[in-house]
Amino acid sequence: MSDVETKNEDEQGAEAEAAAEPSPLEQAEAERDRVKDQLLRVAADFDNFRKRTKKDLELTERKAKEEVLRELLPVFDNLERAVTAARDTSDVASVVSGIEMVLKLFEDASGRIGLERLTSVGERFDPSVHDAFQQRESAEHPAGTILAEFQSGYRLGDRLVRPAMVVVSKRPPEPAPEDG
Repeated sequence: MSDVETKNEDEQGAEAEAAAEPSPLEQAEAERDRVKDQLLRVAADFDNFRKRTKKDLELTERKAKEEVLRELLPVFDNLERAVTAARDTSDVASVVSGIEMVLKLFEDASGRIGLERLTSVGERFDPSVHDAFQQRESAEHPAGTILAEFQSGYRLGDRLVRPAMVVVSKRPPEPAPEDG
């Protein structure tokens, strides 16, 4: 083999190597395609995660409602029995006793699910847990004391479910000075 032939083969090999190496533009396009594919995969994964999370939240909410209803259904059953018994009897005391038992059942069930009844009468008015719908003059109580509760307030854990509707004391007006 002559030097010329060897040189031609070397040049052809170098050209083949250069042709085998991608150009900077081809490298950039390949990188773009790789990043685009990766971005599409991440977007699809995120969309699947969002759908799965929504489904899990709906399932958790449904189970929580079912749990509460399971606790309350015996209360409803006993209320229906109390109504039936009240229609068939003239003994008011037994009807009242039955309703008191149903109320106790409800209090027990609400305690199991974490519902707490707020105490209001005699307490200082707190706008974060009380809703004052009336004020009444009182010389016996300091202004801002809760005198009566129209509707009980309830808390579930540390969250207020319903504020108590209350009657709040206010000072009676000062007697007018007499002119003499």
